[in-house]
Amino acid sequence: MLQTVQATVGAVPAATKIARGMSHFGEHALGWMAVGGLGALLDRPRRRQWAGVAVGAFGAHAASVVIKRVVRRPRPDDPTVQVNVSTPSRLSFPSSHVTSTTAAAVLLARTTGLPFPAVLVPPMMLSRLVLGVHYPTDVLAGAALGAASAAVVVQAEKKWGDR
Repeated sequence: MLQTVQATVGAVPAATKIARGMSHFGEHALGWMAVGGLGALLDRPRRRQWAGVAVGAFGAHAASVVIKRVVRRPRPDDPTVQVNVSTPSRLSFPSSHVTSTTAAAVLLARTTGLPFPAVLVPPMMLSRLVLGVHYPTDVLAGAALGAASAAVVVQAEKKWGDR
C-alpha cells in the first residue's frame, strides 16, 4: 500500500512539496499548539476550548512519543520506498503527526462546529505515506490515539471546566 501511494499520489509533482509543508507544520505538534494559542488570544468567549486544542495536541503528541519508545517499530526501510523528509527519530509507530493532527482537528471541530477531522486528518495520514516515513498501520493507530486523546481533553473539561 505504501508503494502504491508513492507511485500514484506521490508521483504528482506538488504532492511531495505539500506533504513536506504539512510535516513541518505538524512537527512536535507546534503548528497545532500555535493555532490553539492564537485562538485563545483572539476568541475570549471560547478561550478554554482553544486552550484545549493546544493542550490536546501536545498531550496527544506526548502520548505517541511514549508509545513509539515502547513499541520501537523502525520506519520503513526498503529500496522501493522513497523517504522524502527527515525525521527526528527512527521510530514509526504510531505517527505522531497524525496523532496530534487528529486530536487538534477533533477539538477544533468541537470549538468551531466546522468539519475539521474530515478535512485535516486524511490529508495528514496520506502525507506520511507520500513522504515514506510511516506504514499504513502507523497512521491508522495515530488517528485512533489522537481521537482518544481529544476525548480525554473533553472529559477533563467537563469534570474540571468550571473550577
